[in-house]
Order: sequence, then structure tokens, then C-alpha cells
Amino acid sequence: MATEKRVTRRQLLGGAAAVGIPYIIPSGVLAQNGRPGANDRIVFGHIGIGGMGQSHVVADSCAALCDVDDNKIKSVLDNVKKRNPNANPTIYKDFRQVLERKDIDAVTIGTPDHWHAVMTVMACQAGKDVYSEKPTMRTIEEGRAMVNAARKYKRVVQIGIQGRSNSEVHKAAEYVRNGGIGKVNKVVFWHPMNFQGQWAPEIPVPSNLDWEMWLGPMRSRPYTPDYHPFNFRWYMDSGGGFIRDRGNHALSSMNLVLDNDNYNGLINVEAVGTVQTDSQRDAPYMMDVIWEFPKRDITVTWSQPGVAKPVKAGEKPGEWGATYYGDRDSLVLFGGDGGATTEEKARSFQVPSGGERTHLHPTSHNDATQRHRENWFDCIKTRERPAGDVEIGRRSCNLCILAVIAYRLGRKVSFDASKDQFVNDSEANRLLSEPMRSPWRI
Repeated sequence: MATEKRVTRRQLLGGAAAVGIPYIIPSGVLAQNGRPGANDRIVFGHIGIGGMGQSHVVADSCAALCDVDDNKIKSVLDNVKKRNPNANPTIYKDFRQVLERKDIDAVTIGTPDHWHAVMTVMACQAGKDVYSEKPTMRTIEEGRAMVNAARKYKRVVQIGIQGRSNSEVHKAAEYVRNGGIGKVNKVVFWHPMNFQGQWAPEIPVPSNLDWEMWLGPMRSRPYTPDYHPFNFRWYMDSGGGFIRDRGNHALSSMNLVLDNDNYNGLINVEAVGTVQTDSQRDAPYMMDVIWEFPKRDITVTWSQPGVAKPVKAGEKPGEWGATYYGDRDSLVLFGGDGGATTEEKARSFQVPSGGERTHLHPTSHNDATQRHRENWFDCIKTRERPAGDVEIGRRSCNLCILAVIAYRLGRKVSFDASKDQFVNDSEANRLLSEPMRSPWRI
């Protein structure tokens, strides 16, 4: 049995030591052995508070706000004070100082993609439960490290794949799993193209931004306004395009509908794309992907832009979604995140006695994102695995990453999901991980 060790401030703030050495830090008032602490109150630290990150801030029990952008800190702090005049969170630019706090039970991570794995692993080591935004990770190796850390340190790690808490995704799943369209043999995704930009000059880093900390484990690069804060998604080293961004939502919901979370066979993947030539953005703005699941005889395709489907004749097509084709019928699921909707035939379906049911977290309202958060809060107390558990997030994000690797290699690849390795393909296996800048590693 491992011996519990305490970490000094110097050790924790020294990134290489904190990331590389598996210290166990005593958990906060609520996390230890799943026993509620004083007043049954979860104390939160919020890391990365732009975009979706700010929506996770719990004003009445927020102990810390952390971001590398002073402007975001000011904006979110003002909002917290409006919602709770008594709130007095400590402000940080270095997330390691948040993890050092013994009074913090759980953290939300709303940073750009390249930070998700490192922060999640370190938070688990520090005894914190975690809600991390999607996409789950950048590489296959990062996903494995996140799951290993969550299991080793017995942490509750929820990924922000809200489709897993969407009632209509669950209705679609129950309809399909109970034979509503027969045996599924094909799933077709359609999605708009990646956002296109234009050439943007390198300029001095804005005074409100800690650019080196923003880059963190990613390779160094000059600052350009086309890269931060939102458009990093359209670069291969930091985003990979919608296939990895919304793709984590879409493919996670597909895995729920098809009961495919634990698929452990071969996955054959091909991908082609078109790169924009009049900007620095190098993620393909048009992309077509084919995944084959031979063990289940199912083929899945992703097309940008693809042909959007109306739910019925005369209705406006959804911006993105998927059509599930069975040997008797088909079903459309629009979206795949918190706002997903499906057809009436699935929405009104009642699972027969002895039929297969999915498990939707109960809540007093039908907002999928809030339900997803409530599920995490409840699991922090019960120590059960949440709806978007890190393993579920990893499995679906693997499919996104396999598509990116197939695109980069320009050829078909075969991946053994039981081993997390490509089959007889050393070139592809070299892309299972990416170098990290010192001192960051997992």
C-alpha cells in the first residue's frame, strides 16, 4: 500500500516534481473516503474562466479563481460579486497554487485543450475532484494518464460532454437500443466547416496576458491575435478543428446511443481534408472521416460540411448532427451536446417491460448542462462514477484523435482499442503522444 506523503509549497509549485512524482495530498473537507465534511459543502476552485469555464463558477462556494488573463479575472470576479456579495475568492494566475489549497475539494478546468490532461492529472494527485471541459485530451497517451490518475487517487472526474446528460440523447439511445430502427449498420455525421480566418501579424503580448503560462506544455510560439483566446481550435498543435472540438460531443453521444463505450476491437480509420491557404490556420477546414468497427459491422462517417438533415420535410436542417441507419428505419439526432434533440418517434418511445434503459441523472429541470454539473456534485458526495466519467470521455475523444492521425499520415490506419496501439504501424504509434515543454509532463 502506498504511503501518504505531504507536499511542500516549493515541491507543488515546482512543475516537474508535481507532475512527475505521484504524491498523494490529503483531500479537502469532503473528498476523504467520500464522507461529507462540515455543512456537507463542496468548496470549489475554478481554473480557466473564459468561455464555458466562467459558466461553471459556483458563486456561493468559490474559494479561488485562476486565469492567465487579468481581464477575464476581473469580469468573472465582478459577476461572482453580483451573484453573491459575500464572496471573496482568492485570485491566482498559477493553477498550482489552487491545487495547494487544502480547503478546496474540487476544481473546474475551462482552459484551452492543451492544458486539460496536465491539470487533471495534477489535480487528482492533489486530492481534488475534477470537472474538465472537452475535448478530453490532445493525445491517446494523455487520455490514459488522466484515467490512471483518476483511478489511482480515487477521484471523481467528469468531462464536459453534456450530451451524456441530455434527455433527448437518452431517448434516442433507448429507441435505438430497443430495436426501433433495427440493426444499426451506419452512422452519418454532418457538420459545418471549421471557421476560416486570414493572415494575422505577430504582435507584442498584451499586458493583461501571461503568454508563457497560457502556452504551458505546448511548444513555444509568438503571440498573434488570431491564436488567442478562441481561435487556437483551428491549429493542429492546439486544436485540430471541429473534429476534436465538437467531435468529442458528437462521438460521445454516438457511443451512448450505440452502447459502444466499451468497444475493444479494431477500429479502421481514414481521413482527408482541405487546408485554408490564406491564413496561418492549419487544421483542415473541410474534412471527411470514415471509422469502421468490424467487430460490430458498423461504419461511421463525418463530413464537413456534409448534407444537413431536416427532422421532417419542410423543417429547417440542424447545423450539425447524425443520422443512424438500421436495417428497418433511420433516426436523426441533431447536435450531440447539451442542446441535442431527436425525432418525435424516439422522444415518445416508452421502453417495454424488460427492455433496455439508460440511466439519466434525475434533476428538477431539463437543462442538460446544469444536470451534468449536478451529476458531478452528487458523485463527489457518493463517490460514484459520473455520467461523463473520464474513461467515457477518453474513449470518445480517442476517435477524434484517430481521425487527426489518419489525416496527418494521409492513409488508412488500424487501431486496436484493447491495447491503445496501432496495429503493426510504428509511424502511427509515434503519434500516440506529443512532446511537452519542460517542466510539464504526465
